[in-house]
Order: sequence, then structure tokens, then C-alpha cells
Amino acid sequence: MQRAKLITPKIIKALRGSKWSFVVLFLAAASPAFAQDNSPYSRYGIGDLVPATNIINRSMGGVTAGYFDQLAINFNNPASYSAFQAIREKKSKKLSSGRAILDVGLNFENRTLREPNNANKFTASNALFSYVQVGVPLKQNWGLSFGIRPVSRISYKILANEKLVDPISGLPIEDAATLYTGNGGSYLISAGSGFSLFRKEKYGQMGGLSVGFNGGYLFGEKDYSSRRVLINDTVTYYKANYETRTNFGSLYYNLGLQYKLPLSKTMQLTLGAYGNSSLKLNGKQDRIRETYVFNDNTGNVRLDSVSDTRNVKGTIDLPSSLTVGFMLQKFAVQNKEGGFMLGMDFATQQWSDYRFYGQADSLRNKWELRTGVQINPVPRRNYFSNIAYRFGLFFGPEYVKVGQKLPQVGASFGLGLPMAISRQAPNQATFINLAFEYVKRGNNDNRLKENLFRFSLGFSLSDIWFIKRKYE
Repeated sequence: MQRAKLITPKIIKALRGSKWSFVVLFLAAASPAFAQDNSPYSRYGIGDLVPATNIINRSMGGVTAGYFDQLAINFNNPASYSAFQAIREKKSKKLSSGRAILDVGLNFENRTLREPNNANKFTASNALFSYVQVGVPLKQNWGLSFGIRPVSRISYKILANEKLVDPISGLPIEDAATLYTGNGGSYLISAGSGFSLFRKEKYGQMGGLSVGFNGGYLFGEKDYSSRRVLINDTVTYYKANYETRTNFGSLYYNLGLQYKLPLSKTMQLTLGAYGNSSLKLNGKQDRIRETYVFNDNTGNVRLDSVSDTRNVKGTIDLPSSLTVGFMLQKFAVQNKEGGFMLGMDFATQQWSDYRFYGQADSLRNKWELRTGVQINPVPRRNYFSNIAYRFGLFFGPEYVKVGQKLPQVGASFGLGLPMAISRQAPNQATFINLAFEYVKRGNNDNRLKENLFRFSLGFSLSDIWFIKRKYE
């Protein structure tokens, strides 16, 4: 077997090699210690990008550019915050009440990695926090939202056995076992506002332009290590550790637009766009090179520090992004006719501009085409007629570059389930949103294929957050 060439920062060869086999990749797959998320693709860039949409949009293939909702938060396009429900007094036109929204999401994933010939595979399951978002109307057609969500995730543990060869004679001299691990990820704390401009009524609907802005702080950690032990029946070698740990963070922003165009009394077209320019993250890095032994009581114990460099400052350059799309919506009419939403997005990110402490990575520019639909039956007094049914598709190349293109294709299905309204709280409107996704990454041209089943659970809770009291 060839010498392993992956996951160490300097000798990584992008999961490629003429004779490299992933047989060594998941040698410990049966061990309970590996019952976690484990994707070698998360080694690249800032990690494996997590879904950046709420559960509703996720079940519609990720369509977000033209989506807005009075009872949910589209935090991708801040222009949608202008749709938060605010109620004005009929005579004075002053704000009398508003509907606050709490949106929470969770992910449950099952990931399977396998070689193209299906000879070896590894399966992992996990549960992950997705987002927490709050939205409130400030005035009519002016809303505010804030929250926190993960942006990327780094998680892999790979054991490789290799035969070391004398460079002169070409004869085998030692066996070596190397454990490559990576941990970390990134998070975004943000707040934003959206409001309407140039509003105009047509067909009894209000159209016009909405603009929005999100600002916040993007932060995270990358921790890569490779631990090697030489195996010899007569000579004892110390174990070696090569570790690079980086903490980073910086201010973040994105801008959004939506233009609503009424087409009839029950039909509306919304055009949308959002994006951000390139971003430079400030980093501090620790570089550790050491020998160690393992102790059953204390774990790994350092014997000798070959090199220990702390707080090395540098930058991480993240790319610009742009998403454009539309949403065609037909409004349902009580006891008369159903409604629907049909949308499409095109998204792009320039990952070839990514730099980590001045070094490029095995990345390529990413694009994705998304399409989705929501179907609403004729609303009646029975429960099932008030359920929203959602479907979606998406495809495009992954941003990881591993020799051949790494295609990604996925399909989604979801439900919007209304909760019973309490008589003690008649103004509450609560929905449980479910999303089921299947994602396929790679094909037989790639060294490793990945199949992902994701179940997402979201809660959209809303209530009147203030009422202007009247006194006679």
C-alpha cells in the first residue's frame, strides 16, 4: 500500500492518488468512539457548510431570495423582515400591535461514506443545533430580526496504516499508523432590519421595493492534528503529534432586496436578491510539534516539545456570494380555493478566492440551482386542509475540489403543521415545520461518495407582543 497522503496540512493531496485506497480510512468504524459525524470533506476551507436556511426554505430546496412570511423568518434575505405583521389603527394609522416570532430549528443527520465499488463504507448519525431566530415588527413595513446559527462544521477522524520505505534501497523498513483528526466549525451571531420603499397598491395588494441589512460577528475554530506511531517488534518509538489550532473572527454583513409585483387579486410575483462582499477574518494560531506517550489515567502526556509556537496572527479570506431568484405566490381563499408558492434561486460563491494564512486550498467556485414549491389545499375547518405541503430540488458542484468535480444533488420534502390555538391565547399562531432531505455528494469518478439523509424539525411560534391600550 502506498504511503498515506491526506489531511496533514502540508502533504495533503486532495483525496487523490493513483493507487490510494480508502480501506484504511475507517479502520475503526465499528468502535463506539467513532459514533459521530465523520466527513473527510470537512477538512477543506472552513469545513462542511451546514444548511443556511430555515426549515421551511430547506423543505423547498433552499429557495430563499423571493420568500417572505408573516409567521416565519427568512434570515437569508433581510429584506423579508419588512413583511412582519404590524397592525395600525384605522383612523390615526399609528401602530397598535405587532406579531413577534420565535423560530427554532434542529437537525438529525445520517451520513454514509463509501468507496465507488462499495467495498467499504462508514455510517454516522448525529443531532445538531440549526438556528435560533427572533423577529419583531418596529412599524408598519419595518421589521427587526436577530439570532445565532452555525455556518460550518469540521469533524473527521481517520486512521491510516502505511508501510515506510527506505528511499535508497526501496525496501520496507517500518510500519506506521497515523490518526488524522479535525474538529471545530464556525458560527454567526447577527441582527438585521428590513423595510419597504416606494409602496404602491394594485389589485388590492401592496407592492413595491423592500431593502434589508444583516450585520453581526462570524467566529470559529479549526483544529487539525496528525498523531503517528511507528510499529516495530524490537524497537520502541515515541508517538509524534503535529497539531495546528486556529481561532478566528470578524464582523459580518449582507444586503438584500425584494420587489413585490401584484399580478391579480390572488397572485403575486416577488423578485429577490441578497449577497455579501469578500470577508477577511482575523486569526490566532497555535502550532504544536511534540512527542508523547499515552497514560490510561491522564491521557496523552507530552515528553518533548519539538516546536511550540503560540498566537501566530494571520487572516482567513472568505469569498463573496450572490443569490438571485423569484417566488410566484397564489393566495388561498377560505372555503373557496387553494394556494401555492413556486420559486427558483441561483446562488454562487467565489471560493477560489479563499486563503488561509495566505495559502489557497483545494476549493473551486461554487454555484447551485434551487427550485421549490409549497401547496396549500383549500382552507376549511378540518385540520388536514390547513397543512402546507412542500417539495424541492437542488444541484450544483460542491465547493471542495478533489481532482474531479464533486457534484452535489438533493431532494427535499416537508410539512407545515399548524398547532391548536389555546382559548386562553387566541392571538398565538404556532407551526411545527418538518423537512426531509436526501443529498448525494460525489460519483464514481471521486475517491469517496457521500449520501446524507437529514431530518429537520422547526418550531415557528408567534404572538401579539404588545397591544396599545385605549382608555375612555
